[in-house]
Amino acid sequence: MTGFGKGIAESHSKKITVEIKSLNSKQLDLFIRVPSYLREMEIGVRNEISPLLERGKVEMSVNVENMQSAAAAALNIPTLKTYKAEIEEMQRALSLPEPQDWYATLLRLPDTWQTKTEELDESDGKAFLDAAMGAVEALTEFRISEGKKLYRFFCQKIENIGNLLSEVEPFEKERVVKIRERLEEQLSGLHGVDYDKGRLEQELIFYIEKLDVNEEKLRLRSHLDYFLETMGEAEGVRSATGQGKKLGFIAQEMGREINTLGSKSNNADMQKIVVRMKDELEQIKEQVLNVL
Repeated sequence: MTGFGKGIAESHSKKITVEIKSLNSKQLDLFIRVPSYLREMEIGVRNEISPLLERGKVEMSVNVENMQSAAAAALNIPTLKTYKAEIEEMQRALSLPEPQDWYATLLRLPDTWQTKTEELDESDGKAFLDAAMGAVEALTEFRISEGKKLYRFFCQKIENIGNLLSEVEPFEKERVVKIRERLEEQLSGLHGVDYDKGRLEQELIFYIEKLDVNEEKLRLRSHLDYFLETMGEAEGVRSATGQGKKLGFIAQEMGREINTLGSKSNNADMQKIVVRMKDELEQIKEQVLNVL
């Protein structure tokens, strides 16, 4: 979702440069800084680029460079004539000396310079839109490049979680045996207490079944596969554009299964593996915010 793009286009008299910067956001938040004389084009350009940007906190700045040699301001000759006539009238009426430097005297007075008003012509409007679309295209290419990096990152993290899940199995079998042995040892230490061994066996089976993690392992494995499928693994390497929210939901479901696996583990080695799985998942959650 993050990225930067720049577009440049020229009209008959101007060079227009548009720069776009995008940051993470749950929806599209587009802010445009544009010169006043291009403001009437802002809504049209916004409508054109918004569907292409999809999501993100986006800032677009527009810079206009005048390529004509004509100055942007000119002397206001009628006003200068009026000022000079008034000063000469004051000079005669008050018997004052003539100014030593008419230029300095007159040019210090207000409104002696008039700024040429920028007017939007058709070529300026087209150049603005072309530059904006060029910046969006560059931003999209940047996003695609980042998306491919994220794709490889996610694939590695999903593989790491899958490998850690496979490491659970040996400790899981060992854990069941140890739980049974510990319970039997504790019961054997209760002297003078009579109990139904058949009922005890049933309770042991029930207790061990509550600690069984096969369903959590199956669901987690399914979520791992679904995450890869959502990114588009079946169609080869590509960005996960348009799937950011969905990937976030899948990551949440993966987290639930990992947490349940940890709460049922009742084994120090398994809990260490669960902690490593959580670390891998946390990195996925952080980076999935960068996916559209």
